[in-house]
Amino acid sequence: QVQLVESGGGSVQAGGSLRLSCVASGGTFSRLTMGWFRQAPGKERAFVAVKSWSGDYILYADAVRGRFTISRDNAKNTVYLQMNSLKPEDTAVYYCAAASRSYSGRGQNEYNYWGQGTQVTVSS
Repeated sequence: QVQLVESGGGSVQAGGSLRLSCVASGGTFSRLTMGWFRQAPGKERAFVAVKSWSGDYILYADAVRGRFTISRDNAKNTVYLQMNSLKPEDTAVYYCAAASRSYSGRGQNEYNYWGQGTQVTVSS
């Protein structure tokens, strides 16, 4: 059973940056495709970014492309989400997700494991 633990959330002003981390345990990290989702207040959870286990497939939501960067360090069993130029509409609980497959997309049902989430609040 894979366990995911996110960290790095917090409160920042608009235009600021945060880096989220997600550490995976209990599985073979190099065989997990890793993604990030977010859920804003009153909204459904939405796709943010994904990186395949080989690292050669990366996908971003339109709302974050050019501002957010997903990366992974297989030696540390960790996936990161670097968030720059943050906007108030980026305020949400951010979730790390893992899929036991070589590629995954935007659908939540493509992911087998989920973290507990970390809060990101961006003030104007």
